[in-house]
Amino acid sequence: MVIAKTSDSYMMASKAGFKTVGIGQNVRSTLVKAHAESRVVVGMANAIRSLTENPNNYQFCFMVPPQHNDSGAHMQEVLLEAFCFENDIYIIKVDSAEKLSRLLGSSDLASCALVNKPINHSTTNAGSELQFSRSENILIDHCELHWDEPVKPIIKLPEK
Repeated sequence: MVIAKTSDSYMMASKAGFKTVGIGQNVRSTLVKAHAESRVVVGMANAIRSLTENPNNYQFCFMVPPQHNDSGAHMQEVLLEAFCFENDIYIIKVDSAEKLSRLLGSSDLASCALVNKPINHSTTNAGSELQFSRSENILIDHCELHWDEPVKPIIKLPEK
């Protein structure tokens, strides 16, 4: 997404001190770290099954927009987005199923990936907050900035 300097989104991002430059690298870092920690569910069917069982476990839903002529995939995308929105799961649209699959080491083409909330290793305080990585915090800020937008920006994933 290209943001014109005069747009409201740009003004809001500037006021918040938030820059979207390099957001694709933060997506990459989050996905790679979550994959290494076995906190990722890959694929639309697996994501729907996992969300049905316990939606409170998930922080992010990474989605690749379907092809323009695939109405079935579009309907799944819309329903998944609505479910995520209702359950306060951040939706991040990415530009390529191939790149998403490569980042997650999946041999199948992944159109969707869910990332679990981080495991809190602190046992001293039962009410303590989750510990997010720097890249996860940046993505949370990005998602909060675009939460109410009906069309989410598409993040370009790094080539490598």
